[in-house]
Amino acid sequence: MNKQDNIGKEFLNKKFSENDIDKIINRFHFSEEAKQIIKEENLLPVGVLNRLNFSYPQYSTFNENADFIFNDKNHYSGIKGFREIIDILNKHGIKLENIEERELFIKVYRFMATKHVLNLINWKNFEKDSLFQLVFPQPGMIRKDITEAYLKAATDEEKEKIVRNYIVETNPHDGKQKLNKPFFINENGELEIIEGSQHKYPPCQLIFDFYTQNCFAFCTYCFRHAQVRGDEDMFLQKDVAQIHRYLKLHKETTDILITGGDAGFITPERFEEYINPIINDPELLHIKTIRLGTRVLTYNPEIILTRDYVKMLNLFKKLYDNGIQILIMSHFSTPRELLNAATIAAIRRLKAYGVTLKSQSPIMNHISLFTDKDGKVDVDRSAQNWIDLGNILAMLGIGFHSMYCARPTGEHHYFTAPLADINKIFSKVYRTLASINRPSRYITMTSSAGKISLLGTTELKGETLFVLKFNEGRNMEWIDKVYLAKYDDKENIIEKLKKYESDKFFYEDELREIENELVKYMSSLKK
Repeated sequence: MNKQDNIGKEFLNKKFSENDIDKIINRFHFSEEAKQIIKEENLLPVGVLNRLNFSYPQYSTFNENADFIFNDKNHYSGIKGFREIIDILNKHGIKLENIEERELFIKVYRFMATKHVLNLINWKNFEKDSLFQLVFPQPGMIRKDITEAYLKAATDEEKEKIVRNYIVETNPHDGKQKLNKPFFINENGELEIIEGSQHKYPPCQLIFDFYTQNCFAFCTYCFRHAQVRGDEDMFLQKDVAQIHRYLKLHKETTDILITGGDAGFITPERFEEYINPIINDPELLHIKTIRLGTRVLTYNPEIILTRDYVKMLNLFKKLYDNGIQILIMSHFSTPRELLNAATIAAIRRLKAYGVTLKSQSPIMNHISLFTDKDGKVDVDRSAQNWIDLGNILAMLGIGFHSMYCARPTGEHHYFTAPLADINKIFSKVYRTLASINRPSRYITMTSSAGKISLLGTTELKGETLFVLKFNEGRNMEWIDKVYLAKYDDKENIIEKLKKYESDKFFYEDELREIENELVKYMSSLKK
């Protein structure tokens, strides 16, 4: 018997039956309503689960049969929720250390986790589990000097002062985001500033809706933590009609992205306010795509498996039937997030209503980037995570939009890695995946200038250099030009790379002019 025959025999021996699917569904404690929907709409076909489980058993939840630990509540939030989790874990013989340091992180950045993601964590080896790193604060995340001062503080008042001061320090408007707020002169000759929006790149406008200011769970690496925790200068869109008035004046915009927080919180009624004019008003025919940026498929896919969610699904179908692309932009970083019954069922339900799904995720140390026992980046292991993820996304009909570098906000030191190592990982991912399943663009990093792609390295005059190119820019003509920077095996921020044969990058003078003009204009608007 040859190797292929052995594989075939092994597959036949491990195949699930319909009865096995019932067991998988029951383990997830789905509501009776969800169970009925899964059956009626064929959301967990035995063939899909068989192929995924056999191909990627190391990530699959389908063969697991241990009871879930978390069943009582859907969400655990804040210090109170964190302590509830600790109590539940203790009852199951699972002990977390460094509680006070972890709570410091929560006081600064907040905490929320769903029972769904908590039950996906491998609690037998939780310290090395990617999802544990994704939602739980870890020792070493908060800067060392702040942590030491907090732990040494003699009183609660001293501790709270340290927290308050550090929150101010961590307010992350990287990329000078406040300069991205759009404005226009309305039909009455009045100036309108769109407080809940960013319009940095002509084709795409971001909307931070009033309803999308929360999240289903908080990612520890979040680069919009100021938005979520309610800092004073956050983006907040209350007036939907204002967006339409602005769009009518900006025919270059073809794509609107509702984000937050999490766009999964938008209600059907609110969403309909956005889409009906886009469908019906001929002055808005230039809008071709509507995106929702959401982590719902990772953190709370069960809400898609309800009768109430049909209202939203019908709106998605309405867009699809009117020639408008509706996209769910997810953030999958690990295969484990996908290989579970709830997420797969939710994905298939969305696709049945005309939704296009894509995934974009940062490459983050401890979550989707790994180091060896000596603390060096493990290129092969890290790349394999993304290769497997790319293939699983393809099997489920999800486009691999992008993987990108961590933004220099929050506790960047904990999650980042040298650009040189990230380039090695990405290069292996790119050349291994079939072209149709690769990320749609090279790995990028966001700055005030735009989204800069690291294309790789080249040799010139005996020197190794990074090759860079804009993927998006404040001046979109910048994306036409490839430029070089000196190779650096330590640097983790593209903007800080040293120039090659120049004292400045080609775009810097123009960028400074653009930023200065925007600062002057925004200042004049406040007077």
